[in-house]
Parts: sequence; structure tokens; C-alpha cells
Amino acid sequence: MTCETLSPSRRAVLGVSGALFAWAFMPRFAHAAGGRDPRFVTIILRGALDGLTAVPPLGDPDYAGLRQTIALSATGPNAALPLDGFFALHPSMPNFARLYGAGEAAVVHASATAYRDRSHFDGQDVLESGYAMPGRTDSGWLNRLLQGMPQGENVAPRSLDAAHGLAVGTTAPLVIRGKAPLLGWAPATLRPADPDLPSRLMELYHHTDPLLAQLLAEDIATGKIATGLDVKARGGPGDPMGMQQMATGAARLLAQPDGPRIAALAFEGWDTHAQEIGRLSHLLTGLDGALAAFERELGPAWKDTAIVVATEFGRTARVNGTDGTDHGTGTTAFLAGGAIKGGRIIADWPGLKQQQLRDGRDLAATTDLRAVIKGLAVDLLGVGPAALSRDVFPGSDGVAPMRGLIA
Repeated sequence: MTCETLSPSRRAVLGVSGALFAWAFMPRFAHAAGGRDPRFVTIILRGALDGLTAVPPLGDPDYAGLRQTIALSATGPNAALPLDGFFALHPSMPNFARLYGAGEAAVVHASATAYRDRSHFDGQDVLESGYAMPGRTDSGWLNRLLQGMPQGENVAPRSLDAAHGLAVGTTAPLVIRGKAPLLGWAPATLRPADPDLPSRLMELYHHTDPLLAQLLAEDIATGKIATGLDVKARGGPGDPMGMQQMATGAARLLAQPDGPRIAALAFEGWDTHAQEIGRLSHLLTGLDGALAAFERELGPAWKDTAIVVATEFGRTARVNGTDGTDHGTGTTAFLAGGAIKGGRIIADWPGLKQQQLRDGRDLAATTDLRAVIKGLAVDLLGVGPAALSRDVFPGSDGVAPMRGLIA
């Protein structure tokens, strides 16, 4: 993995204690809306989450008939968790249900990007690049948002040598790649390095490359903050333990007074063509644990945090012959954090009757995901709508920010 950097003179440094590379930490945003010191986290679910299983519309009279063997219900040993009387929540997400009840989580249902075909590759491109069509993968919308943040006292980066955002994982998610420099971190997945390796490298580079020695020192500090020196990694981005580790490390870095304020993570494995109930139970347990880890590790900063969880598209409304679902359109986005005006389902519900399904097979998308992200950026980060339409989501002038998402 290479660091996203503005200049070829910048180099990635050897990861120690789980850290991959690091520039200087980012000062806090002084001009955030409401005088907050905000944190904004984007979690990408790669593989296309089935929103009708994650947040089933039990009150829709056509739901059970379409879902058949994978339909959830309001009663029974694995009953869905109640939300608002019409929608419920998958039973693997009790932490999210608790946050929802506390007014710190919301669901945006029947949502999607501007993409309307069903290719994972192109769908993820559109989701993370922020363009309306695939093929523009030079940068991600979150990195362009970082580049457009206002400068001023304590705002940061008057110089692009300072890190703007945090990329979590062995490969930086496309959504946060671009010209704005990044702090990168991933849980250790290989055999731990010898205890004296950091000191030996520091001694070597202190004499031969002082700049790299300084970066290495920052890298070591990042690893200590994110994971601790003795942590043993398990799992990965498609495993509950791995998801929780990624979230824990990210939150510890975001919680630092002089740490980054914006982060991106990607969780894998959400393509549920077969045996969906068991697979999604496993994956949603990981997502739920990751959200709980953010709440726990951010501490006081949680109150000014917004997390958006998004996926490239949804699944078919009907169950297939292998107790799974195929590629679809409309899906579910999750919002969580102390800054979220939660305790509600945000949906212009299209219905599940045959004539209401897109192409007779998919949940129709009635909410543009870009409107949700724009609303968070305006009300939490104080970014202007014009800049969002011009630079962050080019060509989205007709998509207005969804206001009222921030408490």
C-alpha cells in the first residue's frame, strides 16, 4: 500500500505495531457548524447489503410473500428488533437498536447512489468516487471533501504536508484516496515484528534519512495509540472480530486531541447470493460491534460524531432458489453518532407490490445517498452546498442537501 501524497518526495514508511504509514496529525476543524469539534466517519459495505433483511419492513403486506424463507418476523426466537411499528431491525444489531432508542442512530431506507445497473465494480466506483457514472476513479468524494475544508485558526492544513484524514485497512478505500495526504493504519495481520525492530530502524534512519526517521517515529506512535503494543490481530474486514478491531483502532486515533477528524473504513463480504440469513447474521454482528467500538473508544468526542454506513446497491426483493438474493437497486444506509438526530426511519417508502418494484424485481430507490452525505457535510462540517455539488459530487446540482440530520 502507498500513501496518498501530493509530492513524490514523500515516502511510505515501514509499519510497526499495526501502523502502515503516517504524516503529521491533523488539527481540529475550527469552522465546523455550531462550533463543534466534529468527527465524520464513512464505512463502506462492499458486496451490496440487503436492506430488506437488515431493516425489514414488517408492516408492508407484500414483504413476507416476497421474502418467503428469509423473511423476518416480529415474534419468535430470532424476532426482529422493533423500531417504529412498520420497520424493524435485524436481531444481530442490538447496539444499533440501543443507539436508535437513545436518539443517536437513524436509518435511511430505499436509498441508493445515482448508479442503476448491477455491477459490483461499477457500483462501488460510483459509491466511492462520488461521480454519477463509473470510470472516474482518480479520487474519492471524501478526499475531495477534505481538500475543500476551510482554513483558519486551528482548522488545518495550511500546508498539504499535514494529514487531513484517516484511511483504515491494508488498502486505502477509494472514497478517501486523492491529493489530500492521509494517515493510514490497519490492524496487524502478520507475525509481530521483533521487539527491537523499531529501535534498530530508528537508529539506522536517524543517520541516513532524518525525514524518514521522523515519519517512522510518528508511525510507531500511531500504532501504540490505535492498537497497543501487545495486541494480537484476528479476523479481517469481512469478519466480526476484524471489523471491531478496525473500528477500535480508528476511534482511538480520532479521539486524540491532535488526531485526524475524518476517517474511512471498508468491510467486505456482503454479497449474499446464497444462505443469506446465516451470512448476514455474522456480518451484521460485526458491523454492530464496530459501531459500539466507535461509541466506546471515542469517549467525549462521540457527542460530535457522525458515522454513515453505505453500500453500492441493494438486493432483489424476492428470495432466490438458494435462500439468498441477487443484485438489486434500493437498499439501506445507517447513520450513527452522538451528533445524529436519530430515533427515526427516513424513507419515502415505494412499496413492494409488483408494479412498485424497479424492473419488477428490486426495491425502488427514492432517496439519493448524495443528499444524505451533503446534509451531514453542511450541518456538521459547515461545508457550502455549492462546493459539494461542484467538487465533492460533481454534477449533482439537482441533489439538495438533506437537512435536519444533525442534532
